[in-house]
Amino acid sequence: MTDREQYAPGPASGAQVRKDGEKWTLILVRELRHSPEKVWRALTDPAHLREWAPFDVDGSLGTVGTVKLTWVGTPQVSETRVTRAEAPRMLEYNDIRWELEASGGGTRLTLWHSIDRRFISWGAAGWHIAFDVLDRLLAGEPIGRIVGAEAMKFGGWQRLNVEYVKQFGVETPGWPPNAPKR
Repeated sequence: MTDREQYAPGPASGAQVRKDGEKWTLILVRELRHSPEKVWRALTDPAHLREWAPFDVDGSLGTVGTVKLTWVGTPQVSETRVTRAEAPRMLEYNDIRWELEASGGGTRLTLWHSIDRRFISWGAAGWHIAFDVLDRLLAGEPIGRIVGAEAMKFGGWQRLNVEYVKQFGVETPGWPPNAPKR
């Protein structure tokens, strides 16, 4: 059995939602056992991002400027402007902000992601798994990224989605599959 086959995400945790007017922000916090510099590389280098993130970029996110970003499983390529890149502590682009803080020999990683309210639990489940994959990648135990439609078929994602739905008190469109319409 491979490490990927043995992987099962832990329970839904480290997430919250904030509402400001009509804007919803998903906030996820994860303690990683790796230095902020190592985590920064994984957040900004296209080769590292291809190993764990739910999107690909055609250039470094580590400097202010424009790159092309494509979410896995979608054909749309978007011009993405990195508006803040303060290595190794703050990164902002589009509707995403990353904060890295040295913590107990590792890094406290905080993601702020503006997201449509209907997809908050999906996003939380997806990022939860992506953070697990990132942590294993940085530890030298890669299991390959689990994102997009592939993640949604993954049993661990489905369980996490249900847990985050309950935690946040949000309904998800078309979830669970084959659920009766209300």
